[in-house]
Amino acid sequence: MTSNTKIIIADDHPLFRQALALMLKSSFVCSSLLEAETIPELELKLAKTSDIDLILLDLDIPGAQGFNTLSRIRQLYPEIGVVIISGFEELHTIRKAMSLGAAGFIPKSTPVPEMIKAINDVIQGNLWTPQGDYNPDEQELAHEDKLTSLTPQQHKILLMFAEGLLNKQIAYELCLSESTIKSHASTIFLKLGVKSRTQAVIFLNDCQQANASFV
Repeated sequence: MTSNTKIIIADDHPLFRQALALMLKSSFVCSSLLEAETIPELELKLAKTSDIDLILLDLDIPGAQGFNTLSRIRQLYPEIGVVIISGFEELHTIRKAMSLGAAGFIPKSTPVPEMIKAINDVIQGNLWTPQGDYNPDEQELAHEDKLTSLTPQQHKILLMFAEGLLNKQIAYELCLSESTIKSHASTIFLKLGVKSRTQAVIFLNDCQQANASFV
């Protein structure tokens, strides 16, 4: 895990929240943890805290209204990774969460070592489900917002494209190699259905304008 990673644990069960916090503190010593018991409390922390990297969200937290909170967070804070940690383990629930832009889905029954690996994988820019790496197929993406198919890392890179940064500058900012940035760029273009940086930035601007009207 990178240094100074900020994580919000959004779960209304005190014992599980405490256990999860202890696990994160012992496994990821450079992380900063915040906790929320309800959706209003989560929204308040998001509004008051900058540079949140990850939200561990229980689908059953008071005020969540199913997948509505996940959808709203992805629309308002697309740069933040959201991992669903839930007592629900049905495949259709996992697929729905991932299609709406979750960066990962971890059942609460997941063994601690695997849970640590999953969270670390997401922070490194990958998608994770109990079945392993998640790769949405073209048919699924055709019915969902393509922007939400980007990982948080890919979204950060897209935002840097919009700022006009070169691959070399982005690589320096994210502590990655230039070849990794090029690989991410190719994946971003593929997911958005575009062929260039310019088209990708136009796509992003169109989505932001649509979300502005939503807010």
